[in-house]
Amino acid sequence: MAEPRRIRVIVNPAAGQDLPVLNIFNKVFRECGVDWDIAVTKQAGDAQAFATQLARDGVDIVAAYGGDGTVAEVASGLIGSDVPLAILPGGTANVMSVELGIPTDLAQACAVACNPQSIVRPVDMGLVNEQHFILRVGVGFEAAMVENADRELKNRYGVLAYLWSAMQNLAQPEIARYHLTLDGQSVEVEGLTCIIANSGNLGQAGVNLIPNIDVYDGLLDVIVIEQASLRSLFDLIGTITGLKSVPAGGEPVTLSSSQDQIRQTLHYWQAKEVTLTSSPPQTVQYDGEVLGKVDVRCQVLPQAIRVITPPLSVM
Repeated sequence: MAEPRRIRVIVNPAAGQDLPVLNIFNKVFRECGVDWDIAVTKQAGDAQAFATQLARDGVDIVAAYGGDGTVAEVASGLIGSDVPLAILPGGTANVMSVELGIPTDLAQACAVACNPQSIVRPVDMGLVNEQHFILRVGVGFEAAMVENADRELKNRYGVLAYLWSAMQNLAQPEIARYHLTLDGQSVEVEGLTCIIANSGNLGQAGVNLIPNIDVYDGLLDVIVIEQASLRSLFDLIGTITGLKSVPAGGEPVTLSSSQDQIRQTLHYWQAKEVTLTSSPPQTVQYDGEVLGKVDVRCQVLPQAIRVITPPLSVM
């Protein structure tokens, strides 16, 4: 990566972390000799508009400070440009930063953005009903969990808000029949939730939906989980939120290790284009944003954006 001279940070002021972010930006960027400035979002759509304009202005790097929703919106404004994205974790959940090995510590993440030894990687994105996403689309249980974890809960309890919401939804799980078309091939299957994933990480290093989901492979990964795996799904949610520990020795927690029960009742495909309807209609979410009870049309956007990741020596 060339040594950056101008970094512009798009800040979501509603992000879930309480930090003196301007002091951190000023200290790290000044020490790196980088000219920096911020643009603050006020409403949905601002981050995408800012990113698009900053790319046209020819800045060296556009950085996103916020959660995964902010990252996805900034990334959508950079599609088609050569300007790389720096992810500065600042939300309730920062899954993509974990996926790419970006430090959760804000100062360290800023240092990665400035480091000329950092690596710029081409990362896939997805499009769902004309909206861009970088993580995944969830239908059914996962979407209901996101929908019921409101902003006040997330501000007070962070990622534990999702656990509380999951417990409410586990009490009365809704099973649906999913009608899927995968690159033209029709499939019907019953399940508790359907996930159309670009990223498989669940917000903790080594915790993945499926071991081989890859943000670089030009494919979407489609997963349907049946009701029989509810207990294992709850265990997985506990691991994600830190209420269940990662195994000693740092072994990754994946479906292929401690989540075998989920795997036994899991349906899995890969495709470039996916359509989905559910009977009865279920809530749909993408990267934490709720679409409502709608039919789903998805496609992958291979290598849509360029993201700054740590040097190989520190990944």
